[in-house]
Amino acid sequence: MLSNKPYLIRAFYQWIIDSACTPYIVVNANFPRCHVPLEHVENGEITLNISPMAVRDLNIANNLVEFKASFSGQVYSISAPMGAILAIYANENQQGMFFDYEDSVDDEGEAGQSTQPDRQIFSAKEENKSGVEVKRKSSHLKLVE
Repeated sequence: MLSNKPYLIRAFYQWIIDSACTPYIVVNANFPRCHVPLEHVENGEITLNISPMAVRDLNIANNLVEFKASFSGQVYSISAPMGAILAIYANENQQGMFFDYEDSVDDEGEAGQSTQPDRQIFSAKEENKSGVEVKRKSSHLKLVE
């Protein structure tokens, strides 16, 4: 079966936009084939505003997220494999979805299976490594609060 991660990211993106909020993604900048502006990476992660006003040519494909964005007046082509995406959330209320780190890549370039639960719904309660406030839930999917 196909990974449900890109479908969840697209769904959360649309839900955040429809809710008149600003979608942000947290990316593992050290993941293979991840192309982000390194000068904005902190602790191996970068948080990116992917709202329609902040980016051009956003494409959330089944294997990667790509778009063009401006940082300090310079345009960058951003590309992050699905395995590099750690979270998508609304900046205004911190509601969204957190994904566990994936560190292996198979021959097709897809992230390997993690032995940890691969995603959790979160809201503003606790912080993860990127500083995004999250509320840890059980390993199965839950409704967003």
